[in-house]
Amino acid sequence: MKISVILAHPHKKSFNYAIYETVLKTLKSNGHEIRAHDLYSEKFNPLLEGLELVTGETSDWRILKHRKEIKEVDGIIIIHPNWWGQPPAILKGWCDRVLRSGVAYEFDEDDDGSGFPEGLLKAEVGLVFNTSNTTEEREMNVFGDPLERIWKDCIFDFCGIKNFHRRMFRVLASSNLKEREKWLKEVKNLVNTHFPEEK
Repeated sequence: MKISVILAHPHKKSFNYAIYETVLKTLKSNGHEIRAHDLYSEKFNPLLEGLELVTGETSDWRILKHRKEIKEVDGIIIIHPNWWGQPPAILKGWCDRVLRSGVAYEFDEDDDGSGFPEGLLKAEVGLVFNTSNTTEEREMNVFGDPLERIWKDCIFDFCGIKNFHRRMFRVLASSNLKEREKWLKEVKNLVNTHFPEEK
């Protein structure tokens, strides 16, 4: 299978990066083709340019490469921290520029964009790994877990991916080495479950 792995975290010594490395190692061990993107290292430009919002046209070859890849992959794995109940700005920009009309979804010809789109992505599985310094009780009772709604309903379901799983690791700031090692084993297990060894 072809799997796209998207990381949005600026520090290579972060736990997010450790998740990223674990995901890549597991996918490689299972014989999958990997399209790995560390957005910060790539210096991904999240800003729409000119009439891109309307026409989709861009002079940025990286954006065109991401769009081509995301249409071809069989699975998508996203890794990012919870910042203000949202993905980092660079990842929001990736969604704006890559998961656009004609690439990830489309409306009927006579639809002005206010109707229900058809998801175009062929990926069978969407897997998201998050980290947070907010307790689960506070997240659910005060904030209502906005990342679940964003990724499950507003992005993956919208783009046609129904098989969705998300795992939040918390509370990161007060976690110890033993807990983090346990979490990385869980990452490996989840990747093995959704993207098992190629036969």
